[in-house]
Formats: sequence, structure tokens, C-alpha cells
Amino acid sequence: MKSLIVCADDFGRDVAVNEAIEEAHRHGILSSASLMVAAPAAADAVARARRLPGLRVGLHLVVVDGDPALPPERLRGLVGDDGRFPDEPLRAGLRFFLRPGIRRLLAAEIRAQFEAFRATGLALDHVNGHKHLQLHPTIARLAVAIGRDYGMTAMRVPDEPTGPLRLADPRGAYPAQPYRFAVTSLRRRTRRAGLAAPDQVFGLAWSGAMVEARVLALLPHLPSGVSEIYFHPATSRPPALEEAMPGYRNAEELAALLSPAVRRQIDMLGIRLTTYSDLARPA
Repeated sequence: MKSLIVCADDFGRDVAVNEAIEEAHRHGILSSASLMVAAPAAADAVARARRLPGLRVGLHLVVVDGDPALPPERLRGLVGDDGRFPDEPLRAGLRFFLRPGIRRLLAAEIRAQFEAFRATGLALDHVNGHKHLQLHPTIARLAVAIGRDYGMTAMRVPDEPTGPLRLADPRGAYPAQPYRFAVTSLRRRTRRAGLAAPDQVFGLAWSGAMVEARVLALLPHLPSGVSEIYFHPATSRPPALEEAMPGYRNAEELAALLSPAVRRQIDMLGIRLTTYSDLARPA
């Protein structure tokens, strides 16, 4: 049996993203979205989610390249002078390791993001990290420990096998994952915590370019078990998205989610569309 979670990240980042997620859920194959609770269009995203009871919404934890849930003056050393998290994942990761004071601020901010999600009244479908920062051991430990207090039952483990990618697009270059150890460590941590996670996730190598042709080429090569494909759809590219996502093909990703050809192929291949909530539900 092959099952597939279809998820969109960055829910709340921009109204154009929110519009695309609503359209892809109403008229396409999108079942899930990951909410940035402190992003500029978060309130609009929550309002849309409340109108879409079938859309499963999770928490997209943001500790780089985004806005904090706590007041910036409480996070000095964790955010920049502009009050935002810097877009420097490697440097941020080193600081999380080396500075205990930063880790205390990080714990407070992660709890605040879970608290903000709870305040929406939405059911917590899953948790993942913006730019996959849940792979960082400090973030993983804090997210799992704090998430238990908020009913977390599932987390994305961004484990992307290269074999299906090579079969789908033999001309591409797919080097071995440089963060393999972190993926394995997160997989162990989620299992110990009793959290559900998909067996494999697609969207890393083709981030911002999960377009119709690639989805159609990938679907026949999905491994057995539960796969997740995540997208970054948007109905347009206003200046804020142009700056945040240079080169991303957001409208083409939306088209892939709405594609009748993609839907037909899923049906023809007998792939079962599912959600994290289904994955976490006891058999």
C-alpha cells in the first residue's frame, strides 16, 4: 500500500499563499498546511482554515527567516535589530549549541508558538520546522518536549530518498544528504516519543519547483509506505514573496496541486491520500 500526504508550507506568510492553499484544498489534492503563527497573514490563514474543516493544519515552527511570536525585546540575542530571526540557519544552529542563554530564549519562543497555535482553536495535525530546523538537535529536543504539552502527535522527518528522484528525473544531480545523521537522529527521537512520521518526504531537492511534470514523474516511483510531498504554492508573487523565495515557481506548484492529470494518476496508481492525523490515529 502506498499512501500520500500532500502538504503546503508557509501558511500565513502572505495572502497570496493563503489564497493558493484554500484553492488547492477546495479544488485540488491538498490535504494539509503548515501554519506560521507569527507571519504577517497568519490571521487570514486561520480564518480560511476555520472555513475549511477538511484542511488539516499543523505548526510550522519558525526560528530563522521570520517573525517571532514573543515580543522582540524579550529575545535579544536570538533576533536581529529588526526584530526578526536572521536568515542564517548554519550560524543560528551554532549559537543554539554554544550559548545556554540562547537556548533558554529558544525554549520560550517555541512554547509561545505552540501557545499561539492553541489559541487559534484549530486541531494540531502535525509539526515541522521552517527550513527544516527541526533537524537541529536542540530544536528537536525542545519541540518534542514542549509539543507534548500541546497534544503534538506527529512530526515531519525530512528524509528524502534519492532513488525515486533519479528514476523520475535521471538528468538531475542528487548528492547524498549531508545531514543524514541529523535525519536518523530525528527519526529515533520521534519514535521514542511515540510520534507519527511519514516514511519519506519529497520536496527538498525540488524545493520551490515541485511542478506538474515532476509530480507526474515522481508518483509512479513513490516507495511503499507513507510519503509526503510538500509544496510552496501562491496565487501571485508580491514583492515580499519575491524577496523571501527567489526563483520559486509558486504559481506552477499551485497548478500541480490543481492538475486533473495528477489527480488521475494518483487514482490510477491506487495511491491513498491521507493526513498526519490519520497516520497518528491508533489502528
